[in-house]
Amino acid sequence: MYGRGVELPQQNLAAPPSSMSGPRISIPSRRLALLVGGLVALWLVGVFARQVGEASSAAGQADQMRARNAALARDVASLEQELKLIKEPAFVSQMARGYLLGSPREIPFSVDPKAPALPANAPGSVGIKPDPASRSGSPLESWLQALFGSQP
Repeated sequence: MYGRGVELPQQNLAAPPSSMSGPRISIPSRRLALLVGGLVALWLVGVFARQVGEASSAAGQADQMRARNAALARDVASLEQELKLIKEPAFVSQMARGYLLGSPREIPFSVDPKAPALPANAPGSVGIKPDPASRSGSPLESWLQALFGSQP
């Protein structure tokens, strides 16, 4: 209109319609580099987090193995102590008596299964309890009597 001589590009009407697309989205190379860098950083953080998790689980398994080894060491020590006891001649002879294999001088005996049960007040039975001492007076008098003897 005002004649500046601006020429508009001529569109080729014979060109296929695919080349006549809408507005293009252009991403500057700096933004593309930041995007790729961010994705790489996220990937590295993910790899690092997975390795930290694996290391943590490995440390937990190592602690469990240490505890199990300590328990097994205690069991081995207990079994070695028991083996020492079993190898002693006194223990062997005591166990042999249980199978009626004692020395020739011993006379084996057993309680007849038809024997009646002992009464509750039989000597040596658990049912007998000593009589508690009767208290006379206050605890202070009991202590004084215990320390200085009987009083007149």
